[in-house]
Parts: sequence; structure tokens; C-alpha cells
Amino acid sequence: MRAQRTAAERPPSWDRGPSAWEGERVRPLTRCQVIDRLPDLGALYAANCGAENGRTDDLTRDFLWRLSTDLRRPGFGLLIAENTAMTACAYGFPLRRGLFEIREIIVPRRVRQLSPHLERNLARRLQRRLLADHGRATGVCVVDRSDEWTLAALRSWGWRDAPHHAYGIPLWSPRCALLLDP
Repeated sequence: MRAQRTAAERPPSWDRGPSAWEGERVRPLTRCQVIDRLPDLGALYAANCGAENGRTDDLTRDFLWRLSTDLRRPGFGLLIAENTAMTACAYGFPLRRGLFEIREIIVPRRVRQLSPHLERNLARRLQRRLLADHGRATGVCVVDRSDEWTLAALRSWGWRDAPHHAYGIPLWSPRCALLLDP
């Protein structure tokens, strides 16, 4: 007789739970709405930044400073995903004609681990929608080469390495650029 697996032992499945398409609604926020929701966005970041040893306060403060600064850029766009509460967000801004920098994609760990290669993945939905909302621009993301966790997540969501000399980043730089086609 085969022993039945407990719920914790079963592999995750898209067959259980709400539809990936209907579970979280993706919508843009205006600049005023972003300002009004800064505490919520900071809490979302703190819950999903992966910080250890109590560093979330410093990281959250840095995130809110970056967001407040980037909010002033022309063409700034921020999307949130929500069901009964905010579950994820992504934001960015145009760099020059045809390029759009996606500065942050904040999603729960389950999104990073569960079917990242599928189009229905929430991170993929957020990044594609940002690019579509900004004229189907090519996405650009600059990441520290030492941040293997972020690089692996972005690559699993369809990002590819840009040429080493692209976007003014020298070959010996500790940072690299990734591209995402619209």
C-alpha cells in the first residue's frame, strides 16, 4: 500500500489554488497613489527582500529613497499586483528611445520558485506589462555581478545578458546589464 503524501510534501501545482491569471490583478498606480502607498510598498519590500539578521529596516529605507527619487523621472511607471492585499510590484522609467529600465521587481519567494519560465508567472506578467505600457520598449536591468540570486531569478524570467560594453558599463565593472525583449 502506498503512503499518501501530506500537503507539505506534495510538489507545488498550478492546479491547486486560484488561477495564476485571476489570483492577482495587475494595475498601474499614479504618482499620487505611489506617494500615498509608500508605507505599503515599503512593507511589501521588507517582506520580500530576503534580508537576514534584521537588516530589513536599512534595506527598506534605501528602497523607499530609490523609489521616491525615481518617481520624479519622466515616464515613471509602477504596477502593483493585488488580490485582497498588495502582493507584488514592479517599476521603472524610460532611459532613451526604445529602452526602459526596470529598476525593481518585488515578488514573493513562491513566484521566484514556481514555474518562473512560464508566461503566467507573476514576475513575467509585471515586467511584460511595464514594457507594453511604455511602447513595447526593450527592458534593461543593471545588477551587481555578485548578486547571483537576483541574476538567476531575472534570467529565469527571460532576461538575457547584454554585450559587456553596452550602456556604458565597462567590462571590468562589478555590474552587468540584462536585456528583456518586449
